Amino acid sequence: MQENVNKTSISALGEFGLIDHITQHVKLRNSSSIKGIGDDCAVIKFDNDKQIVVTTDLLVEGIHFDVSYTPLKHLGYKSVVVNLSDVYAMNAQPRQITVSLAFSSRYTLEAIEELYSGILLAAEAYGVDVVGGDTTSATYGLTISITAVGEAKPEDIVLRSGAKEHDLIVVSGDLGAAYMGLQILNREKEVWKENPEIQPDLDGNDYVLERQLKPESRKDIVSLLQQLGVKPSSMIDISDGLASEIKHICKASKVGAKIYEDKLPIDPQTYTKAREFNIDPTTVALSGGEDYELLMTIAQADFDKIKGNPNLTVIGHITSDANVCKLITKGDSEVDLKAQGWDSFTK
Repeated sequence: MQENVNKTSISALGEFGLIDHITQHVKLRNSSSIKGIGDDCAVIKFDNDKQIVVTTDLLVEGIHFDVSYTPLKHLGYKSVVVNLSDVYAMNAQPRQITVSLAFSSRYTLEAIEELYSGILLAAEAYGVDVVGGDTTSATYGLTISITAVGEAKPEDIVLRSGAKEHDLIVVSGDLGAAYMGLQILNREKEVWKENPEIQPDLDGNDYVLERQLKPESRKDIVSLLQQLGVKPSSMIDISDGLASEIKHICKASKVGAKIYEDKLPIDPQTYTKAREFNIDPTTVALSGGEDYELLMTIAQADFDKIKGNPNLTVIGHITSDANVCKLITKGDSEVDLKAQGWDSFTK
């Protein structure tokens, strides 16, 4: 008779705890495997000139997107962009993608064509080739799996593990807009469910809605850094929230961090909408997620190269206190930085 033992639920570990647990015994056995699990991409060396980076993301209906307010063409575009963002976070250039789809019988040919048109539009915009994939039926909804392959010279690749004490913490663009776009869409969906005759009130929210429905990867930042002669010591894309990503860098680099609330780049529309929803704009910037900006650390010696650049903002610095991440508030208080961003197993 089977022994009755206690079972651990996935939610008790959370997404990243689960990843750490199931990969703790993974070993790299091939000399061509330069970097495996634990960064934005794997790094594979096939020749003496370039190294290959590989990344995969899953988007699952009801978890990552809601087709009641997400146009399928936008969804296809976004599904590519979120993968390419990981490649750019390695300071690499994407070259190919594979696309795999699983969908239920309620998706017609025309619907899949609309989805794929967005995928192809993104592929054209970012100069990548769709080189394969798979399709299969599903009992419910839609699942999209895209694998992106990129390349870079070995000396150009940036990992999460290179941050050093006194490095500056820098972020591209602005933060929190995608989250506020999601709040507006969810609000209007609830209104519509109560009264389908009422049209969605989306006027004046173009920026935050676009950041949610049709985000862009920051390929321009990789080119900009090259032009400025700056190679980050570490880098990660902001998909699960700024606070979560800072903690990833600190864990991989065995360092700590201090970021300053008054330095966080927040677009005026994001700020205004957060206040309308009675949400602290700082919380939105730290934990909103889906910004797909790049978070990096750079040497202090490179500060003059980026100073005044409208695409980059210094928000803090790296400390020697391993895994101790602090937020310096506008009132000059020092509080623990909490990662409250996206975790599909606990939401």
